[in-house]
Amino acid sequence: MSAEAITISREFPVNPHVTSLIDGESIRPKAGGEDFPVGNPTTEQQISKLREADPEEVDAAVRSARRAFDSGPWPRMDINERKDICYSIRDHLRKNAEELAYLECLNTGLPLHSVRVHVQRMARNFEFFAEVASTMHGETYNQTKGYLTVVTREPKGVCAAIAPWNAPLALASMRIATVVPFGNTCVLKPSEYTPLSMRRMVEIFHEAGLPPGVVNLVNGRGAVTGNALVSNPDIDMIGFTGGTITGRAIAATAGRNLKPIALELGGKSANIILESANLERALDGALAGIFGNNGQQCLAGSRILVQRSIADRFIEQFVARARQIRLGDPRLPTTEVGPLAFRQHMERVLSFVQVAEADGAKLLTGGKRATRPAQGWFVEPTAVLAPHNDARVCQEEIFGPFATLLTFDTLDEAIAIANASKFGLVNYVWSDDLKAVMRCSQEIRAGTVWVNTPMMRELRAPFGGYKESGIGRDGPTSSIEFCTELKATIIPTADAALPRYGA
Repeated sequence: MSAEAITISREFPVNPHVTSLIDGESIRPKAGGEDFPVGNPTTEQQISKLREADPEEVDAAVRSARRAFDSGPWPRMDINERKDICYSIRDHLRKNAEELAYLECLNTGLPLHSVRVHVQRMARNFEFFAEVASTMHGETYNQTKGYLTVVTREPKGVCAAIAPWNAPLALASMRIATVVPFGNTCVLKPSEYTPLSMRRMVEIFHEAGLPPGVVNLVNGRGAVTGNALVSNPDIDMIGFTGGTITGRAIAATAGRNLKPIALELGGKSANIILESANLERALDGALAGIFGNNGQQCLAGSRILVQRSIADRFIEQFVARARQIRLGDPRLPTTEVGPLAFRQHMERVLSFVQVAEADGAKLLTGGKRATRPAQGWFVEPTAVLAPHNDARVCQEEIFGPFATLLTFDTLDEAIAIANASKFGLVNYVWSDDLKAVMRCSQEIRAGTVWVNTPMMRELRAPFGGYKESGIGRDGPTSSIEFCTELKATIIPTADAALPRYGA
């Protein structure tokens, strides 16, 4: 099924009480537990409730994953058997794509055009990393006379996989798909704000033939459920996608327990528009780069750097287009930007309007809660012109439909501004000047540089950030390094001379 083929033709059932899923079974809520509302950000209404997994329940999930790894069939399967199950997961996810898209739109507020991509990416992740696992190989060395050394790779163990609320299906599936095809098991903790599509996704894994215990699901807040998960001594590795503050806390805990980590964190990415760019394409790319996914994406091109010679024309057109963006029900194909995921986040995004004005920035458009639609956590697409790169709106991740524009004179200045950030996740360059493009590629400290295109993800290439944007990479080589252990087996090819102590 192509991304364009996914529609939402009907409503699907919503789980009224989302609980953990351990050993392939739904956990019955126990007395005295704590529930939290699960909302629809488009209507502001509660549509479900979530039972928080306490440390005891988290431990049960980890023990299930531990059993599945230590004595279960999954790590011991022939790679072709694991690959077949991963392909079955891919097929089942595609078969249920409309339901997953419905739940994702309903619970996150993400527009259908974004969710289409996420749903297809989710399925493709399992296909791709199953192929990576099936082509993984070892090494042999025979350079030392009389010895053959065989180097093999083995699955590492149990992974704590923590997924964010801004693109649950795409990002949670990436964490799981980079771990389980190699023979590992995991415990997934989604965001407490967006559990609906996550719970259904893990159910589908089991419907596709995944053995019990390979993927377990626990729900709850980071301070309770998440902390219990990353602190558990039976966890062998931690993969986290989310904010930098939480990433620091997870890294500190992992460091105390000597657990390896893969962290994909925040960004404040520069989107450089040079005078040599195709301005119409650059305009389209800049709007998509900041307003796509409701602006809630770590790789947003949120600092738009425009060369002064074209700045007036570009900014005028950018603002005019931003004012025409269609807000509405994310399940409708005509909606371009939906609501933010929850009320507190909407209020945080709006607070940066005052921050910007206090720093001397000029509000160009938006800056208010939308009145159309009348309900929902909608923010008008917002743009400000900042006086300099030291302004807080140029340095802090806002994570919403909030563009910050800056002007520059020379390429040297643009590169310096791009690098003047504590983040280094991605960077965008719009130019038809090859020399300028190559200078940006070589000199900008970011994990990905997109040239004349917004947000193309090549699964074969590493993805991750410099500086406070993360530790480690997702991708074939990086995932193999993170998810497997190396073992050297040394075999003499003839009787080796041995000392004879005590003879």
